[in-house]
Amino acid sequence: MPIGMKIFGGVQQIGVGVADAGKAWDWYRRKLGFDIPLVDDSGIAADMLPYTGNEPHRRRAILAVNLQGGGGLEVWQYVDRKPLPCPFEPRLGDLGIFAAKLRAADIGAAVGSLGGEATAIYRDPRGAGHAFVRDPFGNTFQIVSGPPPYARTKSPVGGTLGAIIGVSDLDSASRFYREILGYDTLIYDEEGSFDDLKGQPGGEGRFRRALVARSAPSAGPFSELLGPSEIELVQSLDREGRKLFAGRFWGDLGFIQICFDVRGMAEFKRDCAAAGHPFTTDSSPGADSGGKATFDMGEASGRFAYIEDPDGTLIELVETHRVPVLAKLGWYLNLRGRDPAKALPNWMLKSLALGRARG
Repeated sequence: MPIGMKIFGGVQQIGVGVADAGKAWDWYRRKLGFDIPLVDDSGIAADMLPYTGNEPHRRRAILAVNLQGGGGLEVWQYVDRKPLPCPFEPRLGDLGIFAAKLRAADIGAAVGSLGGEATAIYRDPRGAGHAFVRDPFGNTFQIVSGPPPYARTKSPVGGTLGAIIGVSDLDSASRFYREILGYDTLIYDEEGSFDDLKGQPGGEGRFRRALVARSAPSAGPFSELLGPSEIELVQSLDREGRKLFAGRFWGDLGFIQICFDVRGMAEFKRDCAAAGHPFTTDSSPGADSGGKATFDMGEASGRFAYIEDPDGTLIELVETHRVPVLAKLGWYLNLRGRDPAKALPNWMLKSLALGRARG
């Protein structure tokens, strides 16, 4: 990779803390189409000490993808402590990830597939159809109408498109997502009460909401699968938002992070520090000076780091080095030594379907 090159691949996944990873993933597989488990790993979360009470904890993590395209879901469970719920019902404008955004080529078919579990279809300020669904564990997903980037499955619901994130100061938050992650395109910036939000907790209030996207196309090995993404920032105008993870650990119940697929971690580290948002954790802190450059997570490996947005919402950056296709047969996608900006050929991405869970 040329010195100084940063590559943004898209939203890799959103992490959700649950009490039973197997049970939760079964619901996400059947209802939302996340039926390919790239990782199912049990181990110790030793690199997240700033967010786990300065003690390592045992966990199970399942990273699953949906071949309609978009990012995945990381289903995360503590196994040596009881995860804590948010002590209040999350409301729009509370600080953190209120909802994960999912894609749907046919919003009517997606809502129909979920039966009575989804809301009616509404229109957002740009005119796009969307609906909300709450999983059995209290987490909210927004399904947004739009073409899937990959479309290699019949699932009516696609992969992760982005997130709705509550913020305390929309201008400050917009600057962060623009300068750090390149979300430089403003799709809308509206203020008032919104009919399409009124069915959600706290949605009767007054808000300023802004939808941002990236003008630069995604690049990197998984860019064809991940596709474009969007982030909606929501600021409450008639109450002070509460932090969704105040007094709790990363990995407790709820959406714990939004993760971006990147290349050029050293350059991201330098630029994040210069912008006043330094890495708070780094799985391979010695990599930039010749030390260990990879972190193993089950059969997968890579390097990850975390930063925080102005309200403390956790942003994960991941540089993937290896992904299992059929680990039992020793078949992996090894990304080291490849052109970091070049998308994987279609047959390699399609091979991920060999690991699909059925039934």
